[in-house]
Amino acid sequence: MSDTRSARVRRRLSHPVVDADGHWVEAQSVFQEYLGEVAGPGMVDKYRKNGAGGSLQGQGWYDLTPQERARRRMTRAAWWGHPANADARSAAMMPALFYEHLDDWGIDYAIVYPTMGLLLPNARDDDLRQALTRAYNTMASDLFRPFADRMTPAGLCALNTPAAAIEEAEYAVKVLGLKVLVMNGAVPRAMTADADWQPDPARRRVYIDCLALDSPYDYEPVWAKFAALKVAVTDHSLSNGWPDRNSPTNYVANHIGHFAQSHHAFARALFLGGVTERHPGLNFGFLEGGVGWACSLYADLFGHWNTRSKRSMDKYLKPTNIDQDEMRRLMTRHAKGTRFEGKIDEILAHNLGGASQSVSAEDATRRDIDCDDFAAVKIDGPDDIRRLFARNFYFGCEADDPITAWAFDTKVNTCIKPVLGSDISHFDVIDPSAVLEEAWELVEHGLISDENFRDFTFGNVVEMHGGMNPDFFRGTRVQDEAARELRRRTQTNAKAPG
Repeated sequence: MSDTRSARVRRRLSHPVVDADGHWVEAQSVFQEYLGEVAGPGMVDKYRKNGAGGSLQGQGWYDLTPQERARRRMTRAAWWGHPANADARSAAMMPALFYEHLDDWGIDYAIVYPTMGLLLPNARDDDLRQALTRAYNTMASDLFRPFADRMTPAGLCALNTPAAAIEEAEYAVKVLGLKVLVMNGAVPRAMTADADWQPDPARRRVYIDCLALDSPYDYEPVWAKFAALKVAVTDHSLSNGWPDRNSPTNYVANHIGHFAQSHHAFARALFLGGVTERHPGLNFGFLEGGVGWACSLYADLFGHWNTRSKRSMDKYLKPTNIDQDEMRRLMTRHAKGTRFEGKIDEILAHNLGGASQSVSAEDATRRDIDCDDFAAVKIDGPDDIRRLFARNFYFGCEADDPITAWAFDTKVNTCIKPVLGSDISHFDVIDPSAVLEEAWELVEHGLISDENFRDFTFGNVVEMHGGMNPDFFRGTRVQDEAARELRRRTQTNAKAPG
């Protein structure tokens, strides 16, 4: 019997612990062997030559002088990214050893995400990206298959183009048997307009396409495909290298909050683009970014709907609602002896459409009469915002993050769904056997209750995956407890309003 700190915490719990976001560290030699088998030696050569990180990951940083890095704003990427401990490093790379350590870590079942694999969607070449994705998924399926009772790997599904995403999702689930897919919900794209002056797409300005709103592609078939495959959309997008995260000297400056930033962009696009409205049965997991950004976005959606919904704007902000006679009277009375004197009629004729627009109230109203930022979602009140945001979104939180408690704050009625992501194998988990014990400190310090902890470490992740695929946990160590949890939540949700 294991006697680590986390194992002792696990023994006092009345429920299993499911790790929603552990990681393994892929061996390049093994991956390249799979790549050769899947796509041929030519693709291996292309991968070795071009890599897959792209410029957003600071590829070639070591080959440049400090002056040239600064001139190019070459992003300082991570280095020394894993614990310098032989046992922990070996477990990160070898699924069999990872499996052996689960009891030491206090984990009953682990969903294991990529490390190097998270960079593969950054490959600019379409053929290379598709080959890398297929090779990765084949490797993950093969290497983790013997340990399916306690571990399942996340395969890759690059969302750069809808057709390729659908093809890989079909293959990964139906042929390889993968149950989890990790995606990039924020895709950097070259600005089409820059083709007028820059023939090289790699040198054009970049914008971030969040797929669900204003994308050059129609992703509606992709969301429908995930729902049909019973696979949750789990996002692990990076924002390192975005315009405000490209320090050429300081990785920490680039890293802090970068998951939160990309998740914020994707989540608000999903909400405002109406994806959660049209696909109420599709769950979304935003991993490793915590809940601070989600609480802020959630509150902002309430505030913006109150003031920027079409109903509110028509009532309170529509320029033609202004009583211009009363405004002329008030301004004239106070204009005498000031620079406003003699200009009141001009101001009323040209500035009521907006302080910076110099247009009339009538022109401003006519120009924007059909605008509605919430047109894609059906919101009649706050309960609809909760339905469209809090019901289907899940947020990966690390064990040492006290902000997780905000998700359970009844005073501000947050009530969103965090899931424990251990981040085992990465630099911020020096001792994997301390993860669950660190998470338990939220209870010991009075920040959350025992029931909250149960939701955090078990119930929410069971609902995220099992709520879409009732067979997700079948054949695993936690199948009976997961089945009971799903029945309990189904009954609770059936009684809930909306």
